Amino acid sequence: MYIFVIGFALGDTLSNIAAGFMVAITQPFKVGDYVTVNGESGSVQSVGISVTERDTVDNKRVIIPNKSVWGSDIINYTRHGTRRVDIEVGVSYDDDLDHVIETTRELLASEERVLSDPAPQVAVSSLGDSAVVLVVRPWVNTADYWDFFFDFQKAVKQTFDKAEISFPYPQMDVHLDK
Repeated sequence: MYIFVIGFALGDTLSNIAAGFMVAITQPFKVGDYVTVNGESGSVQSVGISVTERDTVDNKRVIIPNKSVWGSDIINYTRHGTRRVDIEVGVSYDDDLDHVIETTRELLASEERVLSDPAPQVAVSSLGDSAVVLVVRPWVNTADYWDFFFDFQKAVKQTFDKAEISFPYPQMDVHLDK
């Protein structure tokens, strides 16, 4: 009876240790990597035998039992040296799409952080209720990802304003019948 109780009590600990060995063997991440594990994102601070520690972007320490790490999907954002940035931009139905796409390509070409291989993509992704939606997909070095992401959106707004490309506001036409 006591062995059953002790075995039951140690079950979680042994599961965490076994999962810790699997994490150590497969190395899905290393200290310093930015990952999402179990739905939470952060930078890996340590990988121990029974727990993994991460710091969130707002500086909270998250300690996760390794059985939860090994038992969930792991997204490693910093494993590779490059990443694709996906940005959607809505423009007016009245704008010349060829002009919008060319203006966007010129902006990408002027940005030194954008890699030429693979080539950036600019394409119409959907026809929305109030806008034609373009997807802009350049590749950058992983270390440049967030700075580029924020800087480029500001640059798109400023460049489109100068090129007289409009950003439509959501609108709805209402027709009243007598």
